[in-house]
Amino acid sequence: MPVVTTASGEIISTRRAFNFSRWFRATGWRHLVGLIMVVFSVFPLLYVLSASLNPTGTLTGSNSLFSKIGFGAYERLLTNPDQPFAAWFANTLIIAGITALATVFLGALAAYSFSRMRFTGRRTGLLTIVLAQMFPQLLAVVAIFLVMSKISDIFPAIGLNTHIGLIMVYLGGALGVNTYLMYGFFNTVPASIDEAAKIDGAGHARIFFTIILRLVGPILSVVALLSFIGTTNEFVVASVLLIDPEKQTLAVGLYKLVSNPNYADWSAFSAGAVLAALPVMALFLFLQKYIVGGLTAGSVK
Repeated sequence: MPVVTTASGEIISTRRAFNFSRWFRATGWRHLVGLIMVVFSVFPLLYVLSASLNPTGTLTGSNSLFSKIGFGAYERLLTNPDQPFAAWFANTLIIAGITALATVFLGALAAYSFSRMRFTGRRTGLLTIVLAQMFPQLLAVVAIFLVMSKISDIFPAIGLNTHIGLIMVYLGGALGVNTYLMYGFFNTVPASIDEAAKIDGAGHARIFFTIILRLVGPILSVVALLSFIGTTNEFVVASVLLIDPEKQTLAVGLYKLVSNPNYADWSAFSAGAVLAALPVMALFLFLQKYIVGGLTAGSVK
């Protein structure tokens, strides 16, 4: 608090009176914008949670949040033999987990090559990676289906209706943007570290596995999280390649709950959405300390 001491030793406060207009122009409007964004972000989550607790199975009674509370939707979702939710959940975790780990590993190898090695076609390869990401994977669904059909005739274990085949398709579509994202982060690691290791006799493999991977942990965590989220939410490719209900993922399986025009069980769908969000939230909380650094450091060279 600002104070002034008079000649007689008396302390007088000089604090100005609160002015709402001045405070609002300085910082108050930021609080208002933040509050609006919080409400805008939280309301859909509360609505889905309220719908999952609605025992009627429809969205008609969900306009009033938490007006009716019951766990019938969760019970129907977990016990209905025609809806193997446990299998969908396990398939999603397995496919998303393997895809995330493989994307991180392969993307890191490619990013290290582009960042540390000099070879013919390096710049062209980087530009090709960026240009390839301009076209969404949806445009290649027909081609992917035909290719996987041909592969099924020769190697059924990695063709249609297999998790391995779907993971391979995901890896092919995700390596481009993730490689370029990691490439920017790898460039922030001083090359003098590599040179010092080479003086001690280390090769590229030893430098990559024992030194570089430890220094680029933030970007690896970010890529793993983004890959896991994207694979968990992906619907189009999974619905085309996976046929058997027991092999399908959550995105495909939950769609069946609301695809029937005569009766759409929106409560069970919302319950499945709530349960599907739990692994993503857990992974996000586990990796949150790396996310900000991983997303921003690669943009500074």
